[in-house]
Amino acid sequence: MKKITLFFLLIAASWYSSAQDTCASALAITAGIHSVSAVNGSPAPTPVCTGGNLATFGEWYSYTPSTTYSVTVSSDIAANTPRKDTRVHIYTGICGALTCYAGDDDTGSNYSSVVTFVANAGTTYYIAWDNRWNSAAFSFQLTEAPYIPPPPPPISYTPQTITTVNSTYNICVVDMNNDYKDDIVGVSTNNLKIHHQTGPATFSVTNYPVTGTSDMPTWSMAAGDYNRDGYNDLVLGSGSGLSFWQSNNDGTTYTNINPTDYIFCQRTNFVDINNDGNLDAFSCHDVAPNVYYLNNGSNAFTHYQSGVTPGSYNVGTLSNGGNYASLWTDYDNDGDVDLFISKCSGPPCELHRNDGNGVFTDISAIAQINTTPVQSWSSAVADFDNDGDMDIFVGANGGSGHKFFRNNLDTTNNVEEAFTNITAASGVGTDTSISRDYIAYDFDNDGKVDIMGGGNKIFFNQGNNVFSIIRYPGMAIGSVGDLNSDGFLDIANNNKIYYAAPNGNNWLKVSLIGIQSNKNGIGARIEIYGAWGKQIRDVRSGEGFEYMSTLNAHFGIGTATQITQVIIRWPSGTVDTITNPNPNQTLLITEGSTLGIDENTLGGFTLYPNPANDFIRFSHKSGTDFIKTVSIFDMAGRVIKTENITDNSISVHELQKGTYMIILENSNGNKYSSKFIKE
Repeated sequence: MKKITLFFLLIAASWYSSAQDTCASALAITAGIHSVSAVNGSPAPTPVCTGGNLATFGEWYSYTPSTTYSVTVSSDIAANTPRKDTRVHIYTGICGALTCYAGDDDTGSNYSSVVTFVANAGTTYYIAWDNRWNSAAFSFQLTEAPYIPPPPPPISYTPQTITTVNSTYNICVVDMNNDYKDDIVGVSTNNLKIHHQTGPATFSVTNYPVTGTSDMPTWSMAAGDYNRDGYNDLVLGSGSGLSFWQSNNDGTTYTNINPTDYIFCQRTNFVDINNDGNLDAFSCHDVAPNVYYLNNGSNAFTHYQSGVTPGSYNVGTLSNGGNYASLWTDYDNDGDVDLFISKCSGPPCELHRNDGNGVFTDISAIAQINTTPVQSWSSAVADFDNDGDMDIFVGANGGSGHKFFRNNLDTTNNVEEAFTNITAASGVGTDTSISRDYIAYDFDNDGKVDIMGGGNKIFFNQGNNVFSIIRYPGMAIGSVGDLNSDGFLDIANNNKIYYAAPNGNNWLKVSLIGIQSNKNGIGARIEIYGAWGKQIRDVRSGEGFEYMSTLNAHFGIGTATQITQVIIRWPSGTVDTITNPNPNQTLLITEGSTLGIDENTLGGFTLYPNPANDFIRFSHKSGTDFIKTVSIFDMAGRVIKTENITDNSISVHELQKGTYMIILENSNGNKYSSKFIKE
């Protein structure tokens, strides 16, 4: 009798050990901890639900709830000490015809797996663990929590596929023909393909051949008018260096400029680092100190590596790199751009304060944003609480999770205030999805800046630094712009455009034309005021990790119907003010255009007569450096004439009647601007 009993026990044990080796024999489980003796069964089918690469073996379980739950499957549990490197896939359907529903690779500690999903009552879910990283025994836990349906999304999207968007890299949405409407920019070897926006959701397609050998934007792309011809140029960042594609004066041809410097590019930006009115280029370097190219104003760039090239700025000097995403913003409200760098694989994030005159100070420790562990490929920086300064959301691309820091700026003292880590109270810490791109925009136009990141989600800002997470299945992050000119931001991911459906909220769009500052106004601070208080935006080229998005500044104002004031603080120091503009329109502002004729920033110089007929003459205070050049612009930002000055005067006889901007450059390279009237 004992022998017979032992025989059947052995058979039962043999059946139990192999019961979960295939989908058809998946072991039915309920909530609790379950042991996997070894990963040696049939692998998950193609496609796998996370991680991309196939495995050779798998273990299968099935779960069928009687009530709808929010279910978490996790190998990041105390039973696994130390944690195992695991990967899990969640399927629906029937064996032989499964559909991916969820999955996770490395969200948990030490590359363990944590995935949360909605499990509907009566639906069977297949849980497949594979040996992509490990075949050893481990345990996992299935937990059930009450399912609370999310609130209706504050904005909905309608996808549209545009088959002609078929370049190798479709990662840029920006105006390319100087009409301030966002276009779709595609890059392939020796070809630039632009879908010019011609009307609401309609485009005209033009291909521009670009000869020579170019680095392709395998990692990132940025746009900006660095040669000041009125048309945006591109910088393409690859794993071996970067290339510039420069517009040739009229936006109909482009020239490839390919420096030979080795850079393992990650995020690239256009930014006026030294505030001389010319756009420079910056690139994060993954394996060495960061790199930038200074623009001499004649379309020639000089290469610098931080802390390496003599005379270089210190903007990220770690030799072990890990510099993944750079974001230029004025965090301390002093009128110049500072630098925040997201870090991956160990080193903490960095905040470099711009102290002027080429001095950048690493204040990461003082600001207390250098917390570890961190595995972030990009961050989102915006004034999330509308208190007038920029806060920092550090996005997760690994198991360290998101981090959210509130800026405690106090400009009434000379003390550098620390940021406050408010991750726990914000609601973003509960999200375990990961992404290499995080971007900050007001997607629903309610007047509060939201965050888009991984897991097909938007973190909608509820106010008071609290976010509600809304999932948009299938809608991945991409380039952002208003691609149908309705005042709501759309999302372009490869050849699919997700058009936002207007929800009744009001808005304002601001486009800039720099005169003394760079042509795009990159680095400008825009403020709007109304019943809501104050909102701010910085104009930036390159956010998130990979994509290039619109250079127009977008504001949502919710149900408010009046904007009392718009203020543009230009990098040059010029301040333009617009009073009581109507909402639901685009403001096109030329630098200095709102100044009165008798207002100027000419420093020690004076121009006269004003108005003028034939000549404008200049006088200067004793000890003031002499004038070297004078440039005259019309109010659309076009250069009318530039002359070297020898007798402190310039002819305006040939100009049409009207108002013009004038810029003086002295012998030290300092620039001063004013307006004048030609009669």
